[in-house]
Amino acid sequence: MKHTVNPNRMELLRLRKRLVFARRGHKLLKDKQDELLRHFLRLINEIKPLREKVENRIDGVYKYFSISQMGIPRVDIDGILNSSGRPRFACRERNLMNMRIPEFEFEFNKPAVIGHMPFELNYSMQAFYNLLPELIALAEKEKSIEILAYELQRTRRRVNALEYILIPALKNTIRFIADRLNELERSNITRLMKIKTLVAR
Repeated sequence: MKHTVNPNRMELLRLRKRLVFARRGHKLLKDKQDELLRHFLRLINEIKPLREKVENRIDGVYKYFSISQMGIPRVDIDGILNSSGRPRFACRERNLMNMRIPEFEFEFNKPAVIGHMPFELNYSMQAFYNLLPELIALAEKEKSIEILAYELQRTRRRVNALEYILIPALKNTIRFIADRLNELERSNITRLMKIKTLVAR
């Protein structure tokens, strides 16, 4: 595949400059892709044990919470949960290779143990609040992975477009123009030699 152009020297110079820029852009994007992949794999390795840990612990929390619901009316449980206070969340962003990666901040007061509540409800509330920092960390890492995956896919598409479409097309067009100019130059030389031979007679 090649671009449709007028085969002249100005076009040849322009395309050669464009090829230099395309190769430089390809190298920069390739480096960016490698760096994104490195961050992506590091987060994957971090998130796997954290997810397993959170899932194992949250199963226990839900088990005790389900048991506690058997002896207390739903309205009372809702009242206890609402009175225990809610965490305050804030989301900041940090810049990573022109991407906005979220960082979650939160503050909360652990609920006090209430004497008249069943042990299971007290335990499940305390366990959930102990688990909350790891849940927030997991959410932060999963969102970061989602952003990185999207950017990695977009960068890979650009790298492939440069590597397999634009750069080969520029090379083919440059080769075509160079061949055409050489052919014209040979024609001119042949014509001049014929003229010289006719004049010499």
